Amino acid sequence: MMQDLLKWTIETIRNDESMMSWLEERKFEWVPLAANTIRHLLEGYSVIVMTDSERSWFGSYIGASINKPQKNRPFLPIYNIKSIYPHVEYIKNEEDGALINDMLSISFKDQYIFWYIGKSEDRRAKLAFSKDDSFNWILDEGMQNSFVLSSSDDLLDMRLFQLYRIFDKTLSAALFGHVSLDI
Repeated sequence: MMQDLLKWTIETIRNDESMMSWLEERKFEWVPLAANTIRHLLEGYSVIVMTDSERSWFGSYIGASINKPQKNRPFLPIYNIKSIYPHVEYIKNEEDGALINDMLSISFKDQYIFWYIGKSEDRRAKLAFSKDDSFNWILDEGMQNSFVLSSSDDLLDMRLFQLYRIFDKTLSAALFGHVSLDI
C-alpha cells in the first residue's frame, strides 16, 4: 500500500538510528524539494550533482554511492558534473555556464536538473540556479526552493550524510511504489 510521503518521512526519521530530530523539525522544507527531484527522475530526467569547491568530496561520495549494485534497484541517471565536464571549477562567467548548459541540453535532451550543494556565491551555483527545478542545498543563505544549512554548524558534514541517507531511502521507496509523491 502506498503511503503519504510526509508521514513516511517522519516514520523513517524516527526509526533510523542515524537520523536526528533536526531533520524532523524541518520536514516541511525537505519533503517538497525531495519529492520534486524524485518526480523528475521518475519522469526520465537526469540529475547532475554539483558542489562548491569545499564540498567536492561530498559530490564524489554521492556519485560513488547512489548506484551501488547492493541497493537492488534500477540504476538512476544521477551524475557528478566532474565526470561530464571535468573543468567545471574554471567557470568564470555566465557565458561559460551557458556553454555547459548547451552541452547538457544536447546530451540530455534538455531533461536534466542540477543537485547543488554549497554556497550561493560560488560560480557553480549560478549554473545550478539556471535550471528552475534544481535540488539546491544552500549554505548560509535562505533561498526559495532550497534547503538551507549553516556552514558554521559543527555537525554540517553529518547533516549532509543524513540528508543524503533520507533522500536515498526516499528514492527507493518511490521506485518500489511505497510512497506517493503527491503533496
